[in-house]
Parts: sequence; C-alpha cells; structure tokens
Amino acid sequence: MRTLAMILAGGRGSRLSVLSDKRAKPAVPFAGKYRIIDFPLSNCVNSGITTVGVLTQYRPRSLMDHIRNGAPWDLDRLNGGVYILSPYQGRKDSDWYANTADAIYQNLDFIHNHKPDYVLILAGDHVYKMDYSILVNFHQDKQADVTIATLQVDPDEAGRFGILQTSSDLRVTNFEEKPNQPKGTLASMGIYVFNRDALERALREDAQDEKSSHDFGHNIIPRMIDNNYRVFAFPYGGYWVDVGTIQAYWEAHVDLLADNPTLDLLDREWVIHTRSEERPPVNIRTGATVNHSLITDGCVIEGSVEYSVLSPGVRVHRGAVVRYSIIMTDAVIEPGAVVDHSIVDKRVVVGRGAHIGFGTDFTENAESKISTGISVVGKNTLIPPNLKVGRNVVIGSDLNDDHFSGETIHSGQNVGLQMN
Repeated sequence: MRTLAMILAGGRGSRLSVLSDKRAKPAVPFAGKYRIIDFPLSNCVNSGITTVGVLTQYRPRSLMDHIRNGAPWDLDRLNGGVYILSPYQGRKDSDWYANTADAIYQNLDFIHNHKPDYVLILAGDHVYKMDYSILVNFHQDKQADVTIATLQVDPDEAGRFGILQTSSDLRVTNFEEKPNQPKGTLASMGIYVFNRDALERALREDAQDEKSSHDFGHNIIPRMIDNNYRVFAFPYGGYWVDVGTIQAYWEAHVDLLADNPTLDLLDREWVIHTRSEERPPVNIRTGATVNHSLITDGCVIEGSVEYSVLSPGVRVHRGAVVRYSIIMTDAVIEPGAVVDHSIVDKRVVVGRGAHIGFGTDFTENAESKISTGISVVGKNTLIPPNLKVGRNVVIGSDLNDDHFSGETIHSGQNVGLQMN
C-alpha cells in the first residue's frame, strides 16, 4: 500500500507578526538549528513515506532554499522524493490557492500521477513527532474513507480547533470548525489520511459548490460526514503544538529547556533532520555564564545566557545578558546590552547598553495581540545603543538608527512594521 504525503506550507502565519514578514510560517526557525517544516518532513521519512509534495504560496523563497532537493531528509530520490508545488496561472482551473482544499484540488494531477492508495495531508507549521504508519494502519483497520488525527485540548482552547464528536468505535458523527460554543474537547490536528478515490471525489464535489470556501475543516470534512462517508478519529497522545502565535512559539522553546523535555530532540531513534550550516564549534569564553540554554554551532559567548535558545553564529559580548529569549542566526548582542523575554530575528544587532524587554509595564500590544511581556525584533534591524525597549513591543525588519527617536520605546508599541 503506497502513501503519498502532501504538506500544506503556503501560509503566511500573520499571528507570528514580524517573524513571518519575510518568510512563510513553515520556514520560521525553531530550536536553534531547525525550521518548523523539518518536523513533518522528518516524520514522513521516519515513517517510511518517501514521496512528499510541499505546497507553497506565500514568500516561498526561504522555504524552497531550505528544502532544495531534499537531501538532508533522504528525499533526493529517482523514484519519489520531495516536490515543491507552487500555484501558477496558465489554464482555466489553475490560480492562487484559495484555501487548504483548493490547494490539494489544484494538484490532483500530481496525486493521480503517483497513484497512491492513501494521501496523507499535513500542515507544515506544527511541531511534533508522529509515526504516520500507525495512523495509516488505523485507517486501514477501520476501512475508513478519511481518518482525522485528534488530541484532547483544554476547554478554553477548544474554539481555536475543529471539534469532533464520535461514536464508541471512533467514527466521527459531528465536526465543527472553530465553533463559538464547542461541544467537546476532541480536536482535529489538521492531519488527514484519505483513500485516494474518496479524496478525489470529495474535492470534485466541493469544487462544484460556489458557496464553499474550499477548506477541509469548514467544508470537506462536514460534507463527507453528511454524505455518509466513513470518517474516523485517530487518538494521538504525544506532544504537539501549533506555533502559530508569538506566545505559543516562545512557550514551545521554553518547553525544550526542561531537564526532561516532552519533545526530545536528542532521540536518535527519531531524528529530526534539517539542512545544517557549516559552522565552527561553540566558543564559550572566560567569564561567560550559560545556564539552561540551547546553544548552536558558531556561537561566541562572553556574557551571560540563561533560559534561552541561540541559533548559529550568535555573538553575546562581554557584559551582555540574554535571558528567557530566542536569538536567531548571526545576531549580535553588544557589550552591556540586555535582552529579556524577547525574540530577536536573524542578523539583528542590539547596540551597546540597549535593553529589550525593559521595565514592569505590561501594556498589551493590541495590533500584534501580545500581552505576556514578549518583545520581538525583525530581521536585519540595528537597535541603537542605550535604547530602552519595553514589553510587548514589536520592531520591524531592516531598520536602522534613522527609524528610532528618543531613548525609550514604551510597552505595547510597534515600530516600523510593514506587514504586506
């Protein structure tokens, strides 16, 4: 039985604010050396699935450059391998992807050409480990048309998910996408296994519905239940997180810093593969202190780092302090600077004596919807010396001294955002 994986990786991820300003959400760095897309890609190859389509749309260059021919995941194959599937215009039934189901519908020819028995549809922006072969075996045993991977969520979070009700044999009897008043806590993970014929039939039915938004959660799954398809729920009990907000992204990194993290990146039985950079070893110099942190190759640390994640090539100068923060590739924290409860993107320079995450004012950032004290700095920005940046602040990309005025950016403010 052949399984083809289709990874939906075209989303902008606007809730990640400036972190997805210049890259698709699945291309956002994670845990120092990875990208978010590495998790579903690695799950596929570890599960024995070696034909994978990656559907891109929003700002795909960073994602495409990362994946290339798929060699780090052993997907550079003559038979199968990884395929980048971008939308294109050129015939009547092709256009920009309107939504998740439309993206798959526009690639039915790709699916048909590979002749799989099953089509595994995945989101490209979730962090987790899963053996998809167990999910496919469950699907076979239930003789299902579609199986939805599910997990239990907190009642106050249920409205963010598709919520299912099932019979005693786990057949789905009802499905509501992001309901205002959830009827339960069994939530869809956005992972589906379809019989190929059932998928093609359901997508063609949906394409004829002019009122449809062409989305799996809103349209395809509810219609299949109504039309008496065999729809089943697969219970998943492992670690899984949608890192779709600044808070969730930051918390997922904090989870990794536990002495016994739920998501074990040291597990050699289930390796998360990635395209690694050629960097020298970490250099921790005299007088430096490092506690409860993940430090990636090429970092040079002369100051203090605690409860933080540093990507390749980060430089923390003498007298600088980094705590409870995520610092991305080639960022520089100059002498005497402080970065506290913050996310600093690639090639940012935090000037001498500057302080990001300053003070005790937790005024909410209403536009970026950040309220827990985390401040974010976009790629390539130069933070002026001695500038004080409060809590819940979002600073845009590619900024320099000319974009800042005064000595303080107060909590809850935005500076230089160009979200397009």
